[in-house]
Amino acid sequence: MNNAIMRKVDVTADYAPLASEKTVASVEISCPPGNVGVVNFKGDTGQDVPWQPGEWHTFHRVDLAEIEIKGTPGDAVTVVGDTR
Repeated sequence: MNNAIMRKVDVTADYAPLASEKTVASVEISCPPGNVGVVNFKGDTGQDVPWQPGEWHTFHRVDLAEIEIKGTPGDAVTVVGDTR
């Protein structure tokens, strides 16, 4: 069964995952254009990968619990897709 995923994740100053438990899905992750600062995603080798306000990317069959973000508290990231 396919489940829709639509969530807004609040950004914090410390790294936090996009999901609290394993959630494999195909999604579009975006940083709303109203964000104040960049959102840093933890890269596969541990480095900060900055996303600008208004930036988005599509991911296929990723575990949202393994994607971690940090940035300016009060900013957000949106995640939209499905578990197909």
